[in-house]
Amino acid sequence: MTERKPPGVSFESFVDKQIREAAERGEFSALKGFGKPLEDDTAPYDELWWVKQKMHREGASVLPPSLTLRKEAEDAAEAARAAVSETQVRRVLGEINAKIVAALARPPAGPPLNLKPFDVEAAVAEWRAGRP
Repeated sequence: MTERKPPGVSFESFVDKQIREAAERGEFSALKGFGKPLEDDTAPYDELWWVKQKMHREGASVLPPSLTLRKEAEDAAEAARAAVSETQVRRVLGEINAKIVAALARPPAGPPLNLKPFDVEAAVAEWRAGRP
């Protein structure tokens, strides 16, 4: 805890002394971001910057569930095309198909889903055709 400022000592010299002593003890050398450039300050000020950073760190999504599932379906299609084995294609598409079927049975909140389960056999055939 910081000691109290003694009477008769100017505030500025008291603070400078504490900073100097802390620097001598090396308390500033292990700070987060030490030796790294500062973040870009040219962006316009956003009052909710800390909320957005927290959500980004936590991996929170602000999309409605239906749009989140659409994004997952797009990512699954890309993952299936980039898969290294037929088993991996089937697994990736099987997982997303289960989510799509559940969402079709009980539509999530938000805009219309506009998805249907992937045809796994057609995707596997397409995957095979793309391999040498």
